[in-house]
Amino acid sequence: MKSVLITGANRGLGLGMVKYLTKHNKAENIFATCRTTSEELKNVAQEYKNLHILHLDVKNTTNYVDLSPQISKVMGTQGLNLLINNAGISTKFTKLNLVKAEQLLENLTVNTIAPIMLTKALIPLLKQAAELNKDKPVSAYRAAVINMSSVLGSIAQNDQGGFYPYRCSKAALNAATKSMSIDLKKDQILVASMHPGWVKTDMGGKNAPLDVETSVSGIFETVGKLGEADSGKFLQYDGTELPW
Repeated sequence: MKSVLITGANRGLGLGMVKYLTKHNKAENIFATCRTTSEELKNVAQEYKNLHILHLDVKNTTNYVDLSPQISKVMGTQGLNLLINNAGISTKFTKLNLVKAEQLLENLTVNTIAPIMLTKALIPLLKQAAELNKDKPVSAYRAAVINMSSVLGSIAQNDQGGFYPYRCSKAALNAATKSMSIDLKKDQILVASMHPGWVKTDMGGKNAPLDVETSVSGIFETVGKLGEADSGKFLQYDGTELPW
């Protein structure tokens, strides 16, 4: 791939993605966005000159327009091959008797509204890449959007209840993914939702069975295999299709 943009790249899964792509030389240019740059991300950027750190607070949708010129400054007219909407949050108290309106709103803002509006803002660059790589099949090597979702966003697999802010925001993101896949089909842009597994991160906690490296390598192995028939699907990091 010529270019990949990852949101929420300063820690956890996003940082793991950045490390994987740089270490394995999977992309010519990597754009890592975050609200606050971590020391670890800075260190990776010092080692790999093809990693570009861009400031982005996903809650501030009005600043999304600033991203395209920064990407184009590096990429010229090559556009953006892969957008990974990874930035996300989860709240602690999510049982029905404890849930608060502000928790629901914050989760929806970061986990649902931000990916939709950022994709909207970057459509011209994705279209540019899709057109430039029209000799390639519909895939991440042409142009694609991967929305990092969660199995907790699956309505069919919800057998525990609770988690209202997070579940609702991820179910809504899945709905957006499906609509995006339909709306961007004519532009030959692939769109899919992906569950990274239950991963040992600040969000996933120490009891999670999966380490970041295993999840990330699975994610990119799966993304690399996706084709036109996979657009609009909800997939696990290992390629298993999940029910909506």
